[in-house]
Amino acid sequence: MKAYAQGVAEVTDEDFGAEVLGAELPVLVKFTAEWCGPCRQLTPVLAAIAAEEAERIRIVEIDVDRNQETTVRYGVLATPTLMVFRAGEPVKAIVGARPKRRLLAELEEVLA
Repeated sequence: MKAYAQGVAEVTDEDFGAEVLGAELPVLVKFTAEWCGPCRQLTPVLAAIAAEEAERIRIVEIDVDRNQETTVRYGVLATPTLMVFRAGEPVKAIVGARPKRRLLAELEEVLA
């Protein structure tokens, strides 16, 4: 796992289980790709949320091109897909980029 954007770590097929499924906090996973413009737009939004909500949620990203096993396992067909995991299970999925305020509103139920 390596640090990517500020407060957002990058995970891989190899460490997804330990970093996401085994995490104590809910984890928001950004399924992303280098060629994805909306994914890049979402990077500063997620970095800000990661900094502000560090006690309530952890944010990581995974490259869909380099980590196809995890991408296929969770049925990700578009980027960016944001998936929130709690206690090892996906509890919410959001497809597409969002402004920070709207994304926080959509995440409120899993942050509560």
